[in-house]
Amino acid sequence: MNPWSVEAPCTSACVRAATPRVPLGETARRYVALTHTLVRAGAMGERLADPRILRTQAHAVLDALGVRLQSGPPLPGRAPGALIVANHISWLDVVALLAVEPVTVLAKREVGQWPLVGTLARRIGTRFIDRAAVRELPCVVDELADMLRSGRSVLDFPQATTWCTVAGGRFRRAAFQAAVDAGAPVRPTTVDYVQHGEPSTVAAFLGGDDFTTSLRRVAAARDLTVRVTAHPPLWGSDRRTLAARAQAAVTATVPPVHADPYARA
Repeated sequence: MNPWSVEAPCTSACVRAATPRVPLGETARRYVALTHTLVRAGAMGERLADPRILRTQAHAVLDALGVRLQSGPPLPGRAPGALIVANHISWLDVVALLAVEPVTVLAKREVGQWPLVGTLARRIGTRFIDRAAVRELPCVVDELADMLRSGRSVLDFPQATTWCTVAGGRFRRAAFQAAVDAGAPVRPTTVDYVQHGEPSTVAAFLGGDDFTTSLRRVAAARDLTVRVTAHPPLWGSDRRTLAARAQAAVTATVPPVHADPYARA
């Protein structure tokens, strides 16, 4: 079983908006604002990787799309050199998390090929992973451990693909080995989406979607809020236990919508 590659059972049929779409005029305004924001970010060149600038630009992307960000105060122990693990619902997860705390992001190689987004991802120092290259896994884990030892915090999505709800697939353990090797803390984080206080899957980026289709749904979403909830850091010397504890913290008591086809992997 490839520890990086997972196919979720979620499809576009899972997408449900909790409120009607905004008028077409508002959607058009959001597209214009987003284009302006991305072009401005692109013009910054390598300066975009500066944490203060990156955080500001991430907020600007959310504002352009009419997405509100809700996050709690930083927890004690929010020191650099941590492996930050979060559930994965949407490409918007990354934007929201960077708006809270700019860090190095792990992403699938395909993201680097997206128009403009891929260029911006490279400029902020994203580490791209070829999920089909299983033989590269030990080198990737070693590289992540070196980043953590150097004091760089790294964001990973251990569910390995996007799901329509928080409690999607089981956390893969590969990246947790880097935290074990580096003696670094693991900081679980939950990302979820609501509209008018009701759970919404409108932002989900699911099987069969392309970036344009997903962006169109987000740009038309009314009263969309992304919530980022940080949990206390975890320490351990066993990647299996760390992964299980992190998943429990992230998903809490939220039941999965789908059975995980990789549960025995």
